[in-house]
Amino acid sequence: MTIRVVYWSGTGNTKAMAEAVAEGARSAGAEAELSEVGSADVRSVLAADAAALGCPSMGAETLEEEEMEPFVRSLESAGLEGKPVLLFGSYDWGDGQWMRDWEERMRKAGAALAGGGFIVNLTPSASDIVALAEAGRNLAAAVSGK
Repeated sequence: MTIRVVYWSGTGNTKAMAEAVAEGARSAGAEAELSEVGSADVRSVLAADAAALGCPSMGAETLEEEEMEPFVRSLESAGLEGKPVLLFGSYDWGDGQWMRDWEERMRKAGAALAGGGFIVNLTPSASDIVALAEAGRNLAAAVSGK
């Protein structure tokens, strides 16, 4: 069972979130590959049993435009038919519209979203890290059928 965790992080907040998701997936027996989006491969995400994608809110509540947005567009173009996908990210302002928009895009691309998008304000707390690890375990369990 393979899970690809791909993220973009400017301050380290989303990286910490990604690491928690990957650790949770590993604790459930998954092979979780953690990659910054700049070194990620769309084919490996498509070949994986599940994916977790992380990006903070940028500008007027959008995904990071230079790396993450093109990566997400590539996934949308390829199609995610039935693939379990977990979305997560941090924000500093707004109300989470970027995550709601991202969820809708992934649904339209055929993804089977694993819960709602997981967002935190600024730095994830210890309880956020625990919840993210649980989300990673849940993603692995959804793939394995346990």
